[in-house]
Amino acid sequence: TLAYQSRVGPVEWLQPYTEDALKELGAQGVNDLVVVPISFVSEHIETLQEIDIEYREIAEEAGIHNFRRVPAPNTHPIFIRALADLVVEALQKPSLKLSQVTQMKKKVKMYPPESWEWGITTSAEVWNGRIAMLGFIALIIELVTGRGLLHLVGLLQ
Repeated sequence: TLAYQSRVGPVEWLQPYTEDALKELGAQGVNDLVVVPISFVSEHIETLQEIDIEYREIAEEAGIHNFRRVPAPNTHPIFIRALADLVVEALQKPSLKLSQVTQMKKKVKMYPPESWEWGITTSAEVWNGRIAMLGFIALIIELVTGRGLLHLVGLLQ
């Protein structure tokens, strides 16, 4: 089963969500589960806390009592050797300027979108963040100068 974790915010993430997949596997009678976090090369908060603790609890509640996680490569010699081989291989190729590396080969939709879309969308999240940052900057300026809308209406003195 391939599942996705660490969703945050109101925007829809890739599915199935890991907690839903764990519940479904438990409902199917799965007792033993090995989790392989294919996107992680080192131990960190998503492996140590989210998978090892939070997802283990969800799995146990779903009836999966033998829950294991494959360790990340971290500094395993084979992994480090593979990284070194990639570096050596890259050094043997013609050098590129940074501007060449960052050029997109295909036309793709870049994040964040610049046009407004109604609803709980990536666009709305980006624009809400921008508006919040402007409000925060205005608040800081008002606190520093002692003048502004909040002082005018009596919320700050």
